[in-house]
Amino acid sequence: MTLLALGINHKTAPIALRERVAFAPDTLDQALASLLQQPLVQGGVVLSTCNRTELYLSVDQQENHPQANPQETVLQEKLIRWLCDYHQLSPEDLRQSLYWRLGDEAVSHLMRVASGLDSLVLGEPQILGQVKKAFADSQRGHVQAGELERMFQKAFSVAKRVRTETEIGSNAVSVAFAACTLARQIFESLAEVTVLLVGAGETIELVARHLREHKVKSLIIANRTLERARRLADRVGAEVIGLEDIDDMLAKADIIISSTAGTLPIIGKAMAERAMKLRRNQPMLLVDIAVPRDIEPDVGKIPNAYLYTVDDLQAIIEKNMAQRQSAAVKAEAIVEQECLDFMGWLRGQNAVETIRDYRSQADTLRADIEARALAALSLGADPQDVIREMSHRLTNRLIHAPTKSLQQAARDGDVQRLQILRDSLGLD
Repeated sequence: MTLLALGINHKTAPIALRERVAFAPDTLDQALASLLQQPLVQGGVVLSTCNRTELYLSVDQQENHPQANPQETVLQEKLIRWLCDYHQLSPEDLRQSLYWRLGDEAVSHLMRVASGLDSLVLGEPQILGQVKKAFADSQRGHVQAGELERMFQKAFSVAKRVRTETEIGSNAVSVAFAACTLARQIFESLAEVTVLLVGAGETIELVARHLREHKVKSLIIANRTLERARRLADRVGAEVIGLEDIDDMLAKADIIISSTAGTLPIIGKAMAERAMKLRRNQPMLLVDIAVPRDIEPDVGKIPNAYLYTVDDLQAIIEKNMAQRQSAAVKAEAIVEQECLDFMGWLRGQNAVETIRDYRSQADTLRADIEARALAALSLGADPQDVIREMSHRLTNRLIHAPTKSLQQAARDGDVQRLQILRDSLGLD
């Protein structure tokens, strides 16, 4: 049994191709059923996200390197053909973007993916949940090979260890996450603050989701198009106002995060001064992540009004990315060691059947000689003669096969095999 991974990702393929190779959730069962019907495929998991589509498979093969086994090339071609036929693609469109991982390389790749080491944003935490969901979805109604299941369970534990023992996911590396991190640094608890979000685009949605994870007291979304704001508000549990209502609402907000596509400032110094007066100079954090800016720069001159721009956040992001890169070195070492441990366990599993057969053979041999001895005793044979005959027969039968192997290795001049046999027999 061999483990392998085949796929494309953001490093090897443009988004136009990734979109064509992606598997829709409602077609996953059908795709898996078709995949598991392919020759030699014993088990499979399909991982399909916006940045990657990968097939993780357990196949009925013994060799672990494509150059060592021509059958690998045949299997590779069959799987590429299946993937292309399923998505109605030409192999030429896909072949240059595909990567192929076998054995320990497949195990290491999955561990790196689950740990966020292979992500577009280094260390991003969402990928582990996506890998877990892919595994759970692929198990539904499909029998999985034991090695494949153990590989995924091991990858989950490795990802957890990487998160626990390194700082790879603890620092903000997106504008949205950096804005929320800044808010948490200034306010001891977000559970008591009101946040005004200006805009309803993708960045503001990410900010809103981060804030909800930290149980912010109240969210207000201000946007020019109320319908779009309401759709976002329904997803994150927020109140909706128009841009014209910001002046009246500003004093209630402890944190203002703004990201619109407007060309003129929405919050001016005079508006902010009125709000601070009503707040009796309680601190207010304003984060302007719009370009052009949504908040006039002079707002930052007002006492207790702390204004940060996208450039300020970028400095935080660059510093944190450097820290993640440093943490990634330690994470890679963890993955390397865990992969070695898993492959050692897997090779040990491959020996289980051989050990079972060897023990069964020895037990059959023992039972046969024992039966002969008991029969001789029942006929009145001398017990000492029976014991001598039994031990003689047992010795000859046990050493027969190893003796032939030793003689053959000596005749072939195979010193390495001869040494392995000596070690196996406990002769050194």
